[in-house]
Amino acid sequence: MPAHGAQRLPVWQSSRPGSLYDYIRVASFSLGPDGRIEQWSERAADMLGIPARHAVGQDPIEAFVPPELHEGGRRKVSEILDGREWTGLVPYRRSQGGDADGLAEIYLMPSRNAAGERAAVCLVVDVRAMRGIETDLAASQAVFGQSPMGFTLFSTDLKLLRVNERFATVFGGPAGKYRGLTPHDFLPRPEAERMTAALRRVLETGEPVAEMQFVGAVPGEEERRRWSVSLYRLHGASGRPIGVAALAADVTGRRRAEREAANARRNLALLNEAGSRIGNSLDLETTARTLLDVAVPQFCDLASVDLYQGLLAGDETPPGMSDGSAELRRVAFSSAVSDAPLATAGRRTPEDGSPDGPVAVGAVHRYPFNSPCAAALRTGQAQIVPGRESDDGPELGAVVHSTLAVPMVARDTVVGLVQFSRTKGSEPFGERDTALAVELAARAAVCIDNARLYRREHERALILQRSLLPPGDPEAAGLDIACRYLPGTTATEVGGDWFDVIELPGHRTALVVGDVMGRGLRAAVAMGELRTAVRTLALLDLEPAEVLSALDEIARGLGGTGDGRTSARAPRSRSGAAAGMPEHGALTPAADLSEVYLATCVYAVYDPITRRCTFANAGHLPPVLVEDGEDALLLDVPPGMPLGVGGEPFEEIEVELPDGALLALYTDGLVESRHHPLDEGLQAFRRALSDAGRPLEDVCDHVLSALDTSHGEDDIALLMARVHGLPKDAVGDWSLAPEARSVARARELARDQLTDWGLQDLVDTTELLVSELVTNALRHGHGEIRVRLLLDRTLVCEVWDADLAQPRRRRARDTDEGGRGLQLVGLLSTGWGSRRTPRGKTVWFELPLPDGDSAPADPTEALLSLF
Repeated sequence: MPAHGAQRLPVWQSSRPGSLYDYIRVASFSLGPDGRIEQWSERAADMLGIPARHAVGQDPIEAFVPPELHEGGRRKVSEILDGREWTGLVPYRRSQGGDADGLAEIYLMPSRNAAGERAAVCLVVDVRAMRGIETDLAASQAVFGQSPMGFTLFSTDLKLLRVNERFATVFGGPAGKYRGLTPHDFLPRPEAERMTAALRRVLETGEPVAEMQFVGAVPGEEERRRWSVSLYRLHGASGRPIGVAALAADVTGRRRAEREAANARRNLALLNEAGSRIGNSLDLETTARTLLDVAVPQFCDLASVDLYQGLLAGDETPPGMSDGSAELRRVAFSSAVSDAPLATAGRRTPEDGSPDGPVAVGAVHRYPFNSPCAAALRTGQAQIVPGRESDDGPELGAVVHSTLAVPMVARDTVVGLVQFSRTKGSEPFGERDTALAVELAARAAVCIDNARLYRREHERALILQRSLLPPGDPEAAGLDIACRYLPGTTATEVGGDWFDVIELPGHRTALVVGDVMGRGLRAAVAMGELRTAVRTLALLDLEPAEVLSALDEIARGLGGTGDGRTSARAPRSRSGAAAGMPEHGALTPAADLSEVYLATCVYAVYDPITRRCTFANAGHLPPVLVEDGEDALLLDVPPGMPLGVGGEPFEEIEVELPDGALLALYTDGLVESRHHPLDEGLQAFRRALSDAGRPLEDVCDHVLSALDTSHGEDDIALLMARVHGLPKDAVGDWSLAPEARSVARARELARDQLTDWGLQDLVDTTELLVSELVTNALRHGHGEIRVRLLLDRTLVCEVWDADLAQPRRRRARDTDEGGRGLQLVGLLSTGWGSRRTPRGKTVWFELPLPDGDSAPADPTEALLSLF
């Protein structure tokens, strides 16, 4: 046994096929002393195509050399047998008698046989095969050495056999120093393990690997490089694997370009999504949340939106625009990494200006002057805020490493700030990211500013609408009132339908429902003008038909063409639409302002004492009356022409309303839509009123739920009144002769009546004022005098006479002995007035009922104040 550690001697061993001799095609044969072939190898038979039985014993010159070369060939053979070596090119023919079709390089070496006689051993190499190998080697060397890509060869033990100059240039040093290295010597460990596994797999399976990506560092460069490597197995001539070839291309630039292209596509997709989603709502908070839904997580990991508090409060211009330190409210926050908001750079609480923690949605805060966010608000330019860690804690949260503070600018006005943040592990924001963030913020800012303008106009429109409608619970003597208004346009919530409840002298009440053609703010303005005109005319205490006639003239004047003339108008249908015009149509661009003042209206005056109601109609739908135990009935009120048409007088009818009866006035939006005709809507309305015994508010709600009120085609106004009249013991009514003693009699009757009602606190004032009015009736009027006291929510006194002349209050001089009666009435009462009657006039005054907290006016002091 050899000693331990002794050097092992080389031993004979067999090798697998596939050596160099397989490529260069080497054969051998031997010549005997007589110059004839003595031995013929199998390779010679294979290469030259001549079997041994045809070659052994033959003269090689005669057998293989063309006749014209025989003489020279025999001379060379003689020289070799004389002991001289020879090397040269010899043409040969593969078959007997054929032309020379081969070229061999022959090595002739003298030898001796066992008898000591001279012989020769010949080695034959196919010249064409040799030249092919030389060409292949030259081509391989050119490819290997001049390739712009890294070219490496790995042996079967996965060590480098050879690398080209490109590979050596990238990693440094001469190409020779890489022989015997493994992937672990020039790649990071994870990547080297991936490379080794891929090499082993290719070597074992023979399946190539194409464009496998590896990342590594290059000596002298900070940027990490990326390579695309393709692997394939190498085989020898016999087909056995002899190694793996690797072709590597530096794709760092291509990868960067691909990433930039992907970012560009992502940015375009984000902008497209932003354009389709942001601005679909006119709500400020919804628009802000939509912006964050688009940005997170496609663009950033977390984001927030702050809007100026002044903007949210409705101020025309947000305060603090000069230094960016005004109060802001966090209106939206979104995060793909945490549900809890993160701390914001440099934030301060508005109370004491001290630093605070994360900002919750809805919280009000501010940024100090020197903070990046305040700088963005102040300059209108985006600011990149890098994250930093310190002993005091992170500036933007431990997880955030890059933040963009982007002002939201709309119409050269900063309305707020949006912050986009990326966490560790994401790429920091670059120039293109900043440009995209500015674009996203600008789009959202315009939409938010539009929402702000809409909110402002919407609030103004609502204020206008509410100012033009009566309060939510109007009151009237002898009536229970319930009302509803539904705008046809939910975007503005204003329209041209209106209703009104107007208190008239004598505890009477005027009920009005009207419908201006069109919808929206323009119709609401027209409605407001007409409603104001109705209230003014109603306080003149005109008859219903006279009110509509005057209102028609006013509407024609308001809707004039501007030169004093009124345009011709077509009559309306039963539903109130003018013939030849859309039923619910909006104005065409060419329509003039006169079309706006086409309106329908029904005007009713109810007297709770007589329980009679007088109706006049201007092209409106008829009122509905429901008596106890009876079906709903459409009152046959002459429809008349719409307001603003002119040319026709209005008629009125008087209807007695029993106690408990229900009266409903409405507009056509309640009973008519494109889904069903008017008659069907009226029938459904009457059925909905069949159970009118429930509370009046419930009746309104039932009607709106039973009918199709969500069509949005027209405004809806509904006014309901339940009749209960004034009881007989709440009325004192007396007739007096036109004589002087009637003044005392009137005072006595008033005093007794007030005593019966328990209103002793009002006796003195009432006696004084009744005395003044009766005295005026005696002095300035004629005929029988009538005195009436009415008790409801207030005390009303009426004095009737047969004279048509209306009283007029005047200012008496200090020397005048009279003329102060009506001044005294005005001082002691909450209201007074006069109205015409069919047989003269009525002068009235009104006193509030004692409430126990305040004393009634002192007549003595009021009388003394007149002097």
